[in-house]
Amino acid sequence: MKKDKLIPGKTLLFIFFTLLVGVVIAVFLSLNKPKEPSISDKVVLVSQNEEILDGKHVATGLIDDQGLNLVIAHCTGCHSAKLVTQNRFNRDGWIRVIRWMQETQNLWDLGESEALIVDYLSKNYAPELKGRRLPLNQIEWYELEEEQ
Repeated sequence: MKKDKLIPGKTLLFIFFTLLVGVVIAVFLSLNKPKEPSISDKVVLVSQNEEILDGKHVATGLIDDQGLNLVIAHCTGCHSAKLVTQNRFNRDGWIRVIRWMQETQNLWDLGESEALIVDYLSKNYAPELKGRRLPLNQIEWYELEEEQ
């Protein structure tokens, strides 16, 4: 009859210690893995005391109106406010821009803030009917005299 070999004490201790270290490392890694950023991690806090001069937010150049702080918080964390001020869209256009940023630029879901942001943008950065200046009217014209 064969005699079963027992695992020597040192080998058993080594296996136990290795398993224990593995479990500790696994727990440590699971607790310290980077968490998915939440909306609150992505929001830039805006001071209520920032200066407004001539109807514009001095630091960003954005028009002072309801929704300004939401636009600063959600937009200027990723890009300059000039990207907002140099563009003009109607409501549908701003929504298309937001969807494009969400699909291609990792813009997070704006939730309930989206309607307020779109209201602000479509009111303050809507297309402007610009063209030639108005014709000059009621001007008294005079003849230039040639020098002799």
